[in-house]
Formats: sequence, C-alpha cells, structure tokens
Amino acid sequence: MNTSAPSGRETITPAAHRAAVAAETARFVAALDGAQLSLPVPGCPGWTLLDLVRHTGSVQRWFSLLLRQRIQEPPRSRDVELELPADDTGWADWLTAGAALAAEAFAETDPDAPMWAWGADHHARFWVRRMLFETLVHRTDAERAVGARTVIDPVLAADGVDEFLVNLPFATSFAPGVAHLRGNGETLRFRCTDTTGDWLVRLRPDGFEVAPQSGDAAAGPTDAVVQGAAADLLLLVYGRQARGTASVEQTGDAELLARWFTHSAF
Repeated sequence: MNTSAPSGRETITPAAHRAAVAAETARFVAALDGAQLSLPVPGCPGWTLLDLVRHTGSVQRWFSLLLRQRIQEPPRSRDVELELPADDTGWADWLTAGAALAAEAFAETDPDAPMWAWGADHHARFWVRRMLFETLVHRTDAERAVGARTVIDPVLAADGVDEFLVNLPFATSFAPGVAHLRGNGETLRFRCTDTTGDWLVRLRPDGFEVAPQSGDAAAGPTDAVVQGAAADLLLLVYGRQARGTASVEQTGDAELLARWFTHSAF
C-alpha cells in the first residue's frame, strides 16, 4: 500500500518495485518485436539495440547475483553467468529470462535486509529500486530506437526522479563529474507539475544535499527551478531529453543550471 512520502509524493513499496521490474522488462521485450538489432539507440550514443539489450539483461543478472549473495562490501568483480543466446533470434527470450531470475532473487530476499550499496540506502531494497529504473530508462531507449510511443506512469516517474537525485551525491566513482557539483549555498528546485514530487538541491563547498520539500517549505525562494511533468523530468535528469525541451520549464540562474546538467550526467 502506498503511503505519503516526506515530499508529498507517493512512496512506492519494494513489492511494487519488484512488480514494475517485470512489467518494464515485458514492455522492453515488446519493443523488440520485429526490430532490427543493428538500429542505433538515440539515448545511448554509439550503442545499437543489441548493445542495449545485452547491457540491460546483464545488469539484471548481476544485481540478482548481488541480492542472492547479500553482499556486505563492494564487489571485486562484475563477472556473472550470462548464458547468452546462441543466435540473434533469442535475445528477447534472454531478456525475459533475466527478469525471471530477478523475480526469483526478489522472492528470496527481505527488502529490509542490510546490504552494501553504492547509494544512500544500504538495504536490499536499494538494488530492487535501482534495477527498476535501469530497466525503465532503457525500455524508453528501446522504444525511441524503434520509433514506438513512450509512456511512463507519473507516480513511477516521480519515484525515479527521487531515486536519481538522492543517490547522485554517491555516484562519483562512475560519474566523476558529480564531484564538480559544489558551491556556496546555491539552490535548485526540481518539481513535478502533474503529480506530487518536489526536491531542493543545495550546493555546499564539499558537495550537495537533496531534501524533499512539502508545504510551506516548498514555497521559499531558490536560485533556479526545473519543473515539468514527472516523465519529462525523469528523462531530462537522465539525459534523454534535451535541456531546451519545451516540456520542462527552467528558470533562474542560467549558469547554475548549465553547471548542474553538465556535471550530473549519470
């Protein structure tokens, strides 16, 4: 059951995250029907649709292994048995099988079990949520590659914006530009206009902090504001929407906005 989150957005439970991994994978698989695997992927420059499928299925299998092992420290290797298909006709089934392996790992794992995680939440549920948005964003990449219409549930999209923002301060090991997001109290506000979701980012000399906003706290002045429908915000923070897109309004300090989007690439 969903409950009210501090930001006013709906909190999505780990059980809902688990179900959404399966649903998003099924939508990804549907986008592959009849598609040429050599198609370029606009959201991942230099990748083909085959690269995208292999990456997503590999990540699902690796995260599933981490969950089964209940890792308590950073893994030393990303090696995992991939069981790749024998030919190009088997990739859709291979991706489906990866989601099935994930479902098995979810069923065996208490989402509240302590685990190492690179982000803010050191529990098994971190990896379930991370797998969901890895799959969801790449599902939209696949749909764009084949020219299919992309739809994202607004509540799920708002949860994805939250997941991105709260984990971003911890992402410097694979997104080194994040280390340049420092300042002297400058603030950016990210706000969903079609569902609840409001976050304030404050730059500090040693990094930045992200705080959900609600009520009167959300009405205070900020140096820059980024607001739009939750799906558009999600695609923007992941670099799948151009900064100048008309669907997302950006106001305030232009230099601060440019600095944020230059260095927050995930």
